[in-house]
Order: sequence, then C-alpha cells, then structure tokens
Amino acid sequence: MPTRFTVVCDDDVAGRVADLARQYDLTEEEVLRQLVELGLDEIDEKATP
Repeated sequence: MPTRFTVVCDDDVAGRVADLARQYDLTEEEVLRQLVELGLDEIDEKATP
C-alpha cells in the first residue's frame, strides 16, 4: 500500500507545480511524485562514486 505525504509550499512553488501539471496533462499529485523521485535519483547519483 502506498504511503501518503503532505507537502506544504509557498504560492510560487504551487504555481509552478500547477503549471507543469497543466502543461503535461498530469495531476498535481503526479507532478510532485515525479519531482520527488527525480530529486532522490539525483541524490543517489551524487552519492555513487
């Protein structure tokens, strides 16, 4: 079962998320999920020697 998290962000970030969702015909939840995944992948890449 997936775990749910709550994200609190300022209006500028929320607007950018909403813009991406519209641009790619995704939900805001899906945009946030992908952004978190990309961020975690970036961390993993930097940690790997």
